[in-house]
Amino acid sequence: MADVADAAALAARELRAVFSRLRRTLQEKGQGTSGLTPSQTAVLNRLITDGAAAASALAAAERVRPQSMAATLAGLEEHGLVARRPDPEDGRRQLVDLSEAGVAWIADSRRAREEWLARALQEDLTEAERATVLAALPLIDRLNRR
Repeated sequence: MADVADAAALAARELRAVFSRLRRTLQEKGQGTSGLTPSQTAVLNRLITDGAAAASALAAAERVRPQSMAATLAGLEEHGLVARRPDPEDGRRQLVDLSEAGVAWIADSRRAREEWLARALQEDLTEAERATVLAALPLIDRLNRR
């Protein structure tokens, strides 16, 4: 039984390492030469996924201090990627949301990552290897749902 546990532990280490490297590479390919920090990119992705939010809610979601989130948002505003508007439910509060440029940046970033990955799959893998990758995806997704 120890062999099975050892094999599972080895698979877990290798899988984590491979996905960590792939995630970093995809982040680099998606950011290109935008000059955005990983924190800024994370906020943009959160806004596209969850919608407009107060700065305090973004800070809590990203697990950073409100002062750090203020600096992150200031940088995004300088790039024209986010805009603030009054909260319709509480006029004392402002919501941060993606600007049109922010939505376009997210779309461009996703397209760049997908194009890079498609090119890498086409150029670096055989048809049989691509089929193996596709066959493994449901298994990996099943792990992700645990």
